[in-house]
Order: sequence, then C-alpha cells, then structure tokens
Amino acid sequence: MAHSIVWFKRDLRISDHAPLWHATRLGPVTCIYIIEPVVWSAPDAATQHYQFVQESLADLKGDLASIGLQLHVLVGEATECLTKLHALKPFDNLYSHQETGNAITYTRDLNVARWCKARHLPWHQYQQFGVTRGPHNRNQWQSSWEKFFREARFEIPVAAIDAKVLINHVEPPSPSIFGLGPHDPPKRLKGGSRRAWDVLNSFLEDRSAQYRGGISSPLSATTACSRLSAYMTWGCISMKDVVQTTRDHLANNPMVSQRQAQGLRAFMSRLYWHCHFIQKLEDEPSIECQDMHAGYQGLRQDWQESHFEALKTGRTGWPMVDASVMMLREKGWLNFRMRAMLVSVAAYPLWLDWPKVGHWLATQFLDYEPGIHWSQMQMQSGTTGINVTRIYNPIKQAQDHDPSGRFVRQWLPALRTVPDAWIFEPWRMPPNIQQLAQVKVGQDIVEPIVDLSLATRLAKTRLYERRSEPTVRAGKAAIVEKHGSRKRPVGRTGHTKRKVVSAPSAQLSLDFFN
Repeated sequence: MAHSIVWFKRDLRISDHAPLWHATRLGPVTCIYIIEPVVWSAPDAATQHYQFVQESLADLKGDLASIGLQLHVLVGEATECLTKLHALKPFDNLYSHQETGNAITYTRDLNVARWCKARHLPWHQYQQFGVTRGPHNRNQWQSSWEKFFREARFEIPVAAIDAKVLINHVEPPSPSIFGLGPHDPPKRLKGGSRRAWDVLNSFLEDRSAQYRGGISSPLSATTACSRLSAYMTWGCISMKDVVQTTRDHLANNPMVSQRQAQGLRAFMSRLYWHCHFIQKLEDEPSIECQDMHAGYQGLRQDWQESHFEALKTGRTGWPMVDASVMMLREKGWLNFRMRAMLVSVAAYPLWLDWPKVGHWLATQFLDYEPGIHWSQMQMQSGTTGINVTRIYNPIKQAQDHDPSGRFVRQWLPALRTVPDAWIFEPWRMPPNIQQLAQVKVGQDIVEPIVDLSLATRLAKTRLYERRSEPTVRAGKAAIVEKHGSRKRPVGRTGHTKRKVVSAPSAQLSLDFFN
C-alpha cells in the first residue's frame, strides 16, 4: 500500500478535505503541518494569525484522532522537513490543497514542486476555492465557479491508517521567535473548526436577517456580518461547505424569513466576489508588490512617515478613522465600509502609497487573505486603472453610519463628554464648549494631521492628471481583458449578452462575506 503525506496549510479541517479523502483511500497516511520561519517572519504575518492557527491545530488534532490519525507539527522550511520525513520513512505521494498566497508561499510551493520532481514523487494539489489554476478562458470563469460549487463535497473518512512515523514532538515556538510583536487582539475570534460551524449556524438561523442594511455601520456589523471570514481564510471550514450549506438552508428550511432569505442571497453574491479577487493574484502574483497598471508607478513618491504613524496609532484627528483603528486593535476585525474608509484616507488625504499600508493592515486583519487584500488595496488606492475612484470622506461616513456618535465614543474615551454637535469635528469646538466638556483640543483631542478638504482636492488632481496621460489611458484595455469580471445580462430577446464589468470597490479583505 502507498504511503502518503497529507500536508495541511490553510485548510485546517477534515470536513470536505479533498487531499485527506484521496490519501486515505490509498493506504497509510502521515498528516503534517509545518511552521515555516520564512512565512511567519514576513511583514504580513502577525501574532494574532499565529495564535489563531495554533487554536485551529488543536481542533484539527482532535478531529484527526477521531479517525485514527495523528497530526505532526513540524518546524522548519518545507523542503527541509519533507527531506527529513522521507529519510525517516519514504513516502510515495504528497497531498495538499492549492494555495494562492503571498510571494513567499508562492516561492515555497515552486521549491516543493522541484523537490518532488527530483524524486519522481507525485504532488497532488486540489482546488479549494472557485479559483482556476493555469491557462483558462476568463469568459468562462463564472460558469467554472458555479460548476465547482455544485460538485459533491468530500466526506470525512470513517477510519484511516496512520503510517506511524516516529517523529520527535516539538512544542510550537513562541511567535516572538519569528520577530512577531506581543500584541494579540484581546477580543478577536478564536480559531477552530467547531467554532467555524457554530458561527455559520448562528448566521444561517438568526443573524442573516440583519445582513442587508446592517453590514455598513460598525455598530451593527459585528453581529450582522457572517463573521466567517477568518475561518475561511485559515480553512477551518471549506468554502464549499459554506456555499452548499447556505443553499440547502435557503431551499429546505421553511422557517427562513423573508429578511433572512434576502440576507443570505446577498451573502452568496459576495462569496462569488471572494474568488473573483483571489483569481487576480493567481493570474498575476506581482500585484502584491507592483501597481496593477504600470502607468501609476511612482504616483505617491513623497512618503510622509508622520502621516503613517498617525494612522497606525489612531491619531489622525478624524474620529471615525481613529475609532476604527482602535477597534481593529481590540478585535482584529472591522466591517467592510470602515476598512475601505481607512485605505481611502491613507491613499488620498494622507497620500500614502499602498504597499506599506497594506502590510500594516494585513497584520491587523485576522482574516487577511492575500488574494483579496492586495487587489482591494490597489482598487481603493486607484492604481488598477479600471475601477471608479472611491474616495471616502471620514466625516460623512461618521454622520451616515454613526449619527449619534456612539461608535466613536465607545472607542475614543476622550470624546465621551463632547456634545453631539461637535462629535465628528471636535477640533472646531469653541474654547467655552471645550471647558464645559472638560477636554482641550490639541491636548486631550488631536487636531487633524492635514486639512481634509485641501488634501483630498490635491490628491484628486494628482490622480486625474496621471489618469489622463495617453499612455495610462492606452493601458486600460489589457487590464480589463485580464482581470475584469464577466457578467451575462439577459437581453430583450431572452439571449444572454457578454459584458465586461469591474467588480464593486467598496469592500476590503474578506469582508465580502464577514
């Protein structure tokens, strides 16, 4: 019987796990997870990611034990660990899911592929999302997505044969070993497949009724959003499990209310966009570090470190921005509109280039998914060349989504005594109002780091000047052809017409469905 290695990466579950299902049908299996120093030392890694993974591994160990398998957690670079395993007990196959990750994991996978080829050892990689690897016709992408999510899920093996490889047990290193800071958001979600299913069920049975109309405000979004994003990022639950369970719930549960049905349908549409954006990074890995449209290179050269520090520390002076940063530090999560606002403020009035801001935000988002994150960073920063510019006014966002100032007062204690009339522009308070509120602008309350109106106007001018250049305009068509979404609106005759459209740009990271 063939001895196979099942390599768990961002798929920390046994439900709907294609590599595990296929490997256990062949013979003895060795299950591994590798803590890779090069991955965890990267600028987009954070202690909260590491701890969430450790919590998820604890669940995975128990689930594997229930079918007779042991999970071995190894520490080292992937090819080194595989070499040691092969010396201990030669194996015939390597099984894993495909991963569309950052440049580091992409290079790692290339190295593993070469390692396997040199030993004539098959590496079986299985699709995890609705993302197509290799050459494909973009016009057929939507139908391919639907086909994948209609396929049957892989059943959990009833029992399996462990290969009984004698591997020395190693305690997971402290995150500080990899240079990760001590901060771990105290109110973040905890990892694990059991928690993932609990969150999905609570959303289907109750919280989905709040989804439409509730996901924009940071006040209601904490419960209105599905909150599945982190669990799908780290693979505690499969996307096919989420899609098919949601569809089954809609089709077969007579207790689903109209508001719940509307919310679940809206949620399903965002799952489609999830894969659409990951496909961009799969097709063009360079968008993690280079402007999607080369014509925008060098647009934001005059980096202001003081602006960046003000943003990271929640001291820009705009209450909605600073409160959002404080919430991120506590929860490792923020709803889509506030994420978009943060990137917009960074990109326009603060005029900060997206890569460094993107790395910082990656560490703040527990649900950081590289494929979605970097596409969205570029969309919000105006460097894709194909998307409508979305510039969020943080004062208007506060007025629209926190009209009574409850959110900003919750996260910015200094504003709790400020009257409603001044809550979103507290720096304008006259001295006598400051005295009554027992706060002082410039001391208790920071003033805006730049003039919002003037800085935004200048940013728009710079962006539109670049956009109007002939070479920039000429480069747009190729990007639309490669990355634009294809929809099939029905014409008057009933026949479908092909149309290339750009995806919505109001979302950021995995908040398409969280």
